[in-house]
Amino acid sequence: MDFLRPAGWEEALAAKAEHPTAVPLAGGTDVMVEINFDHRRPEYLMDLGRIGELREWAVGEKNVRLGASVPYTRIMEHLRTELPGLALASHTVGSPQIRNRGSVGGNLGAASPAGDAHPALLSAGAEVEVESVRGVRRIPVEEFYTGVKRNALAPDELIKAVLIKKATGPQQFSKVGTRNAMVIAVCAFGIALHPDTRTVKTGIGSAAPTPLRARVAEDFLNAALEEGGFWDSGKVITPSVAKQFADLASGACNPIDDVRGTAKYRRHAVGIMARRTLGWTWEQYRATGTTLEGAA
Repeated sequence: MDFLRPAGWEEALAAKAEHPTAVPLAGGTDVMVEINFDHRRPEYLMDLGRIGELREWAVGEKNVRLGASVPYTRIMEHLRTELPGLALASHTVGSPQIRNRGSVGGNLGAASPAGDAHPALLSAGAEVEVESVRGVRRIPVEEFYTGVKRNALAPDELIKAVLIKKATGPQQFSKVGTRNAMVIAVCAFGIALHPDTRTVKTGIGSAAPTPLRARVAEDFLNAALEEGGFWDSGKVITPSVAKQFADLASGACNPIDDVRGTAKYRRHAVGIMARRTLGWTWEQYRATGTTLEGAA
């Protein structure tokens, strides 16, 4: 196994073009586990640790530009207001040591359906900025996942940043695991209210071959909220609407039975999380409107 250590981004792109099979290494929280258990033996490892711009972020008028290597701890400490759903998800990632090393870019590169960042990215609305010596392109996050642990990256491309819409309303993240900490998700659910567009978006993790949005559930809820005048009145969402939303979210799943849980349990748990997180976010919206203080 050869080790590549580019000093800058352009050098990294050139190295990736020359060695398309090179596996990027930032935090290493996924890659090193696979190597240590001999599940993976890449020809080349490319250490991106010397590239400082990958650990930077910028808050714009509408989006947050998050460098691929920004660790979860920094998101929790500095972006709780702008990205409350992702901040909540970051709290559930591994241990403090893992949160200090792991990043959203690493989650996207691994493309595991159980990655904690994915539901928050899907519900918030994100684009993945990737680059090669051929140029830059942006991929909507829902199009980035192409299969179990597969993504839309070309062999010569690297993830540079993630562009995430700043929250305009409450967001939530919920996760079921086999214990309370340092656990791979049995299933997870993210939800974000977008009062500026009067829409609700969702994200489901570890309940299908890829992370996904519950689009039918979203369409139903968006229509129900608009037709019922809920956005303007701020009235309580009726139990029948909440139940239908939960049932449709559960129906969006395509899970498997494995050592962490059965397919039946995953569908049931996603429905429960959908109903509860909808209730939490809507109550916050009713109480504070678009004010997000304390959301994360």
